Amino acid sequence: MCEKFHLYENIKNNSNLSDVYISVYQPLIKVGNGCVVIFAGGGYAERCHYEDVSYANYIVSLGITAFVVDYRVCPNHFPDQLLDARTAVRFVRKNCDKFKIDPNKVAVMGSSAGAHLCALLSTYRDGIEKEELTENYNIDYIPSAQILCYPVISSNDEIIHEDSYKNLLGDLFSQKDKFSPELIADNKTPRAFIWHTSEDSLVNVINSYVYAKKLKEEGVSTELHVFPYGDHGMNLSNDDAYVGQWKNLLENWLRYNKYLSV
Repeated sequence: MCEKFHLYENIKNNSNLSDVYISVYQPLIKVGNGCVVIFAGGGYAERCHYEDVSYANYIVSLGITAFVVDYRVCPNHFPDQLLDARTAVRFVRKNCDKFKIDPNKVAVMGSSAGAHLCALLSTYRDGIEKEELTENYNIDYIPSAQILCYPVISSNDEIIHEDSYKNLLGDLFSQKDKFSPELIADNKTPRAFIWHTSEDSLVNVINSYVYAKKLKEEGVSTELHVFPYGDHGMNLSNDDAYVGQWKNLLENWLRYNKYLSV
């Protein structure tokens, strides 16, 4: 069951916001009061819906609610993507009674650049332009947890996924370190589940290692899984029993953190 909502109903006559939606996927039988808010990858140039919808269907199959966010991408640049992500989390928390969700169990999940957006949402604390005009502005936007699949993270020139950062930042690219989660994470960053493959030829696996290292240094609970083979964009990995273990590992992590009740 899927229901779709416009994220910016209170801001009229702005064509730039007309296609920003959040879709709610509800399980037939709920077995937990947690939820997962999903952001597709695509290098901030597009949204790869084969990722976000498949993730949503998997999360729903576990018995909890999933949300898919159609956030803005290039030619829109920062802060648009982060504003959409913050607004999405606030929307979920505002409607937690309607969707029977614990507002303290709102995880975010993304792949590649979508994972970068999740990590940025979890770490970037500064106010952003026009944020105060959005509905539910006073509701906390920091997620309760972050689930990162083969994530873009680092601004380090040796491992950066440059296209993602350029598509996100535009003219702000020279300030890229300000938007690098492994540099700005602190001890208030939410707990993380991360998985990657060593053979990823598009997003260097070191992105995941450096972020996990920073979270460890800040005392943030982190679970990291690195599989020895597999290229970028393996998604659910349903055709690969070995890499596909990440789904069972995630389910165990969600259960351990009480997003699933049984």
